[in-house]
Amino acid sequence: MSRADSDVIVRAADLSRTFAAASAPVHALRGVSLEVRRGEKVALLGRSGSGKSSLLNILGGLDRPTSGSVHVAGLDLTRLTAVQLAHYRSTIVGMIFQSFHLIAARTALQNVELPMVFNGRKPRDRRDAARQALEAVGLSERMRHRPGELSGGERQRVAIARALVNHPEILLADEPTGNLDTATAAEIFDILEENCRRGGVTLLLVTHDEELARRRVDRVLRMQDGRLS
Repeated sequence: MSRADSDVIVRAADLSRTFAAASAPVHALRGVSLEVRRGEKVALLGRSGSGKSSLLNILGGLDRPTSGSVHVAGLDLTRLTAVQLAHYRSTIVGMIFQSFHLIAARTALQNVELPMVFNGRKPRDRRDAARQALEAVGLSERMRHRPGELSGGERQRVAIARALVNHPEILLADEPTGNLDTATAAEIFDILEENCRRGGVTLLLVTHDEELARRRVDRVLRMQDGRLS
């Protein structure tokens, strides 16, 4: 493998994703090809329904393409079993969602611990790592609070800590500031940038905020009707 190849962490070629529907098939992705280099910060812009989330779900191992190939960190995701994809999601990739996806009955600390449970880490190690991750996003005083006791920005910080606690190689963020006001969104971007820089993590970000994206990322890609344009 050449040095140029080793610098590429995401390589997708001619990806398509079609969903069955009662009236007609829905073509969420239509021949998408892209490369993302290690440590790069890339934003995906596009209207709702353009295919951004479908692409992220495939890169995150949550869905499989109908056709095409996709490699992340040297792994061919189309050839991985369900068990191997679960391991991939808990080690190689971290995901952040607009709606946070926190467990309401668990504290911030317990929510951040959860991905490590599936990795079989010992309870003390999990707690220590979760504390460090929450401290890194500025929530050292809110660890024992449940999601309902936190602001939107604080809940997103918990989600960021949870996504980064297993030290992933790539972070996929699907509208992480979509439910937040402008000032809080800027704070969240600061936290994402700092933690990605510190850990050498590649960031692929879906957002509607073009102005903020252009100021914060290395490259902007646009999606329309399931295609990169």
